[in-house]
Amino acid sequence: MAFIGRFHPLLIHFPIALVIAAAMAEVAATATADERWRTVAVGNVRLGAVFALLATIAGWRLALAPEMDVSPLLEWHRWLGTAAAGVALAAALAAEGVRVRSALGLRIYRIALFAAATLVAATGHFGGLLVWGADFLRS
Repeated sequence: MAFIGRFHPLLIHFPIALVIAAAMAEVAATATADERWRTVAVGNVRLGAVFALLATIAGWRLALAPEMDVSPLLEWHRWLGTAAAGVALAAALAAEGVRVRSALGLRIYRIALFAAATLVAATGHFGGLLVWGADFLRS
């Protein structure tokens, strides 16, 4: 099963890009009142949630590998990533409320989407710290 963990670095970039792009498209949809942007946002968050789930599974497998050094930073990354995947999945499911044009559904979708984007960004930051170290930009 450690083999699955080796796919984590490959899989993580998709949910980061897709969920953040979904949040930006939702901002554009709100600012322009153009529903085509919301269609882009919904499509991106749905695909992003799938990849977030896959990346989370692979990440947990990678973290359990014997050569991994368990640290508080790894634990923060692991649990933030798990939360990010869960909230991205919630946003993807809440997107159904957007389709049926429910005001409450839209509000729930937006909250979940922007929370997912924030969690994905924070998780990515901690992942970068794990791989590159805190002084990467100063070197």
